[in-house]
Amino acid sequence: MSEKKTAVITGANRGIGLELARQFADRGFAIIGVCRQTSDELDAVADTVIEGIDVTIDDNVQSLVSQLKGTTIDLLINNAGLLQDEKLGSIDFDSIRTQMEINAYAPLRVAEALAPRIPEGGKIANITSRMGSIADNDSGGRYGYRASKAALNAFGKSLAMDLKPRGIAVAQLHPGYVQTRMVNFGGLISPEESAKGLAERIDGLNLENTGSFWHSNGEELPW
Repeated sequence: MSEKKTAVITGANRGIGLELARQFADRGFAIIGVCRQTSDELDAVADTVIEGIDVTIDDNVQSLVSQLKGTTIDLLINNAGLLQDEKLGSIDFDSIRTQMEINAYAPLRVAEALAPRIPEGGKIANITSRMGSIADNDSGGRYGYRASKAALNAFGKSLAMDLKPRGIAVAQLHPGYVQTRMVNFGGLISPEESAKGLAERIDGLNLENTGSFWHSNGEELPW
């Protein structure tokens, strides 16, 4: 009997992260859920929960690395994120900085820290947003969220190029407009539907399409 593959998912305690944990548990993965505070739902699905981790803090990320010592990570899903709104004329630059830390710098920090634990054939999925597409921006606003997700896309593309020689594939994935707490449950699709599409995109990720930017429905998105 082959040993289970392992998936590490940040922001796994609720919403899309929790549904991704369920999707990959159903695929036979051992799930390591990473979060600031766990939930009963995550405790029920994860093989291991590592809580008390703020992915914007170096010491917390190093604690995560220490707790994963000896663990082979077949799939890393950088899912933790923050959506805030800024409008021209009343831009809050602290809000923009916070979103950059959580949405862009933290996934890069985690990926760099955990990459040594990812073997050839492993995968990294960065949960980004269509709002990080510069070509697709036809409504303006959301300065911090758009910029942070565009930065994440740039980081993810560089990770894909740098990790390809090691046999590790990287994708930037837009979940869709999902009914989660982040958008006050006003989205168009359920977390279950989104996670199912995201999991299918991750299943199809390989070294030929590494670095791509996809919608969960399979559409390739413009940069």
